[in-house]
Amino acid sequence: MSIREEVELLCINAKNASLKLGLLSTEKKNEILLKIAEHLKKDEDSILEANKLDLSSAEEAGVAKAMLDRLTLTSSRLDGIRDSLVSLVSLEDPVGKYQEWTAASGIQIRKAKVPLGVVAMIYEARPNVTVDSAALCLKTGNAVVLRGGREAINTNIALVRSMKDALDCCGIDPHSVELVENTDRESSMALMTMRGLVDVLIPRGGKGLIKSTLENSTVPVIETGAGNCHIYIDESADIEKAINITVNAKCSRPSVCNAAETLLVHAAIAASFLPALSEKLNGKVELRGCPRTRVLIPSSTDATEEDYYTEYNDYILAIKVVDDLSSAIDHINKHSTAHSEAIVTEDDSCAERFLKEVDSAAVYVNASTRFTDGGEFGFGAEIGISTQKLHVRGPMGLFALTTEKYMIRGNGNLR
Repeated sequence: MSIREEVELLCINAKNASLKLGLLSTEKKNEILLKIAEHLKKDEDSILEANKLDLSSAEEAGVAKAMLDRLTLTSSRLDGIRDSLVSLVSLEDPVGKYQEWTAASGIQIRKAKVPLGVVAMIYEARPNVTVDSAALCLKTGNAVVLRGGREAINTNIALVRSMKDALDCCGIDPHSVELVENTDRESSMALMTMRGLVDVLIPRGGKGLIKSTLENSTVPVIETGAGNCHIYIDESADIEKAINITVNAKCSRPSVCNAAETLLVHAAIAASFLPALSEKLNGKVELRGCPRTRVLIPSSTDATEEDYYTEYNDYILAIKVVDDLSSAIDHINKHSTAHSEAIVTEDDSCAERFLKEVDSAAVYVNASTRFTDGGEFGFGAEIGISTQKLHVRGPMGLFALTTEKYMIRGNGNLR
């Protein structure tokens, strides 16, 4: 069997499973999520052993330290994944919610929320995505086909095996969650062309993955993930607050898509802020700056125009001194991936302008960009962070995995 045939069979099985999955009650779907959480606990040792194999291979391959952090599973991180499953149980199930009215013709129209059907995921070395995606899909009655990266294949196999066992224990078709185990590029290309079997494709990863998916997919795509996020320090900013927000946004987890990559600083505050920030970072982050930044932070290196477009996923920060708020907004709208941007300011008028004029999915005032996350927004988990405008934008929770269906009743009505 060819790789394409293998992927097609997985998608056919998922399609068949989705037809029954979409009819399940909320109570049954919640039972499934709790059973998965239980099985992940039971299978913790084997999952962590599989993860060790992946980490060892990744280290031998020279994978960057920040990316290794994305790949790493620990007992504590597994607890967090299980907590997300439990939190999903308490969230409202959008499936079946409806609006109803009678048209002028007398027909009765009901517009109801229904599952998308089969959701495919292509993503990189993020084992938590494997469970989060499956859980969100199951809660909304969708089947899911997962295609993770080569670096996490052993971990993903162990996680999906555990979830399939849980589904089986609940009397649910295990094909509701499928994993493409072949990690050759051919398998992802095949998945991108399963139109008719896959209803929507969500890529999560770097710029290269997103670009390839958009260019090659015949399945509808929701663009997610790429995060060239900005922080702008306004002239009225509280310096201590600005330093804390910048350090958190850059350093707490530099490998994730909501980490800050570019820092913009108003010229009026740059002389007091930038040396203080450099001292706080204490060499932990490589700083690449414009000429005015280099004067204030002599240890920084020259930033190129390409630096201001780059999602580093590493301890690197591009810095530019700007003359005013308008310059900052223009820079962000030109260079950003429309993910998350923040302003640090004590001026309400500047804050309002920034909120209205920056064209990104999440825009913050006096808070770290690291909050752009389904869990932090109260969605339980997320299947991705959409940086496009149709049909959803920002962290994608349960409602993002539904579509609408019109159900019409008449009594011999003719047009």
